[in-house]
Amino acid sequence: MKPLKYFILITVLFSSLSFAQSKIGYVDSDAIMEQLSEAQDARQQLDAFIQEWQSDLKRMENEWKSKYDDYEKRKLIMSDQNRAELESELIKLEQGIGDFREKKFGTNGELFQKQDELMKPVQNKVFTVIKEVAISEDLDFVLDRSGGVLLLYAKDKYDITALVLEKLKQR
Repeated sequence: MKPLKYFILITVLFSSLSFAQSKIGYVDSDAIMEQLSEAQDARQQLDAFIQEWQSDLKRMENEWKSKYDDYEKRKLIMSDQNRAELESELIKLEQGIGDFREKKFGTNGELFQKQDELMKPVQNKVFTVIKEVAISEDLDFVLDRSGGVLLLYAKDKYDITALVLEKLKQR
């Protein structure tokens, strides 16, 4: 789907250039975030959470490893019942480690929630300023060169979403 987005973006840009002289600007959002103190503060807070969670994870893994090593040394002299109980405990510990990892670092984990909570206000501030600069400089488009082509601002008159949807409905 990304190649289609790039194709549409390039088509819109070049078609607008052919009708009139469009003004295009770009930013490097990575450089902005590196130099913005609020972004650095948010990053430090995130790093503190990550270090704490990784420390907890390492502690849990060390506990599991210690119990597993003890189990391996004694499993031949254990009764079947003791062996089964220890194996069950090891499995529960391993599942707990997996659950903890997923809860903190998974797709909908706390890391992403904290990142959204801490970075969203900073990103909103940056996007607001980008829009203000684009309007004051009378730019038609503003692109972000940090990671691929990302359109950050465009004048409403270049939005062809409704036309594309209308044509798609006709097919």
